Amino acid sequence: MLASGLAVSGRSWASAASPRFAFYASVGPELTLYGVDADTATLTRRSSVQLPANVQYAWPHPSRRYFYAVSSNGEPGGGDAAKGDTHVASAFRVGADGALSPHGSIRLPSRPIHTSVDRSGQFLLIAYNEPSNITVNRLNSDGAIGELVAQRVPPDTGIYAHQIRTTPDNRTAILVTRGNNPTKSHREDPGALKVFSFADGQLTKLQSLAPNNGYGFGPRHLDFHPALPFVYISLERQNRLYTYRLNADGTLSADPLFMKNSLADPEHLHPGQGAGTLHVHPNGRFLYQANRNANVVDFRGQKVFGGGENNMAVWAIDQNTGEPTLIQTIDGRGIQLRTFAVDPSGKLLIAASIEPLLIRDGDSVANLSAGLTVYRIGADGMLTFARKYDVDTSKGTQFWSGIVNLL
Repeated sequence: MLASGLAVSGRSWASAASPRFAFYASVGPELTLYGVDADTATLTRRSSVQLPANVQYAWPHPSRRYFYAVSSNGEPGGGDAAKGDTHVASAFRVGADGALSPHGSIRLPSRPIHTSVDRSGQFLLIAYNEPSNITVNRLNSDGAIGELVAQRVPPDTGIYAHQIRTTPDNRTAILVTRGNNPTKSHREDPGALKVFSFADGQLTKLQSLAPNNGYGFGPRHLDFHPALPFVYISLERQNRLYTYRLNADGTLSADPLFMKNSLADPEHLHPGQGAGTLHVHPNGRFLYQANRNANVVDFRGQKVFGGGENNMAVWAIDQNTGEPTLIQTIDGRGIQLRTFAVDPSGKLLIAASIEPLLIRDGDSVANLSAGLTVYRIGADGMLTFARKYDVDTSKGTQFWSGIVNLL
């Protein structure tokens, strides 16, 4: 099923695309494939598939032949948000050009927030935020989703799980649990990093990291350095970047090695500010982290953006100590950069903003569109804006995006 055309502000879609990787982005239940030309920093819309419900997250198989997406009609946000009644994990075959063809699906117990495949390609791991949970399914030799692995001991899944990843040696798995900020009627829920030994699909408790018992600690996402023993954690609720050492046994250092603020202007914090996902550059010398805000205020009878940072933070990584140093923040040209991807050649970064929002333009109001913002990556790791493709999100938010290597 092909999606309707996108408004591209007078720019046409390029016809050439690299055969080495493809970019995917979702709007509601629709997942669209884009070809990418890293040299010209252009995207080419190709085709789309329809999921049973709104796409939540997706992950490729290490063989590059299969692709997995989780979807749900539950609403984000937790608390009183609608829980939904349709929660599905879907498998796809990946064509030579990145086109996806259905390859079976399974029902899930609640809204999934993240999924990944272990390094061996034998297991599909899924994290659920409310109630906080993990499931593990075997993957069949043909890439289809197989049986659920019953856990001998129910794993400690903390509060508001947000990501599940296996470590580079595949011996352990780390569940990132964000917790929740306090509200007028509810005290703060603490966050934590839950580390499990991982063998034959079994998750066995190994370590729980929760500085200050998890209060004031709200991790959202992590990524691994490609060659050095460092793990980088984005703290959504504190707008921070933490660096931990990855020990030889797959555990993390008891304390972070470095703790940094991700904002360009941390002295003027706006309501609703949060750090988002992060990715280490393929060469390991740089790290990229999204800052997000969508708070609104009243202006002449309309809800408009209330201020805050929607940008990409660029960090240089010391190759001896692992220390990240903030070297740039660059405007995201959209609201809520929930996901982004760095291409395997390290030339491009593509960020996806969730939805449009009205913004003040002097005494008037303008619409800031949702879209795909494309940046070139320089040899020094810094980003240069290339172009933005507007995306119609009238049928759902642009909730996930990512790049997949192709055969």
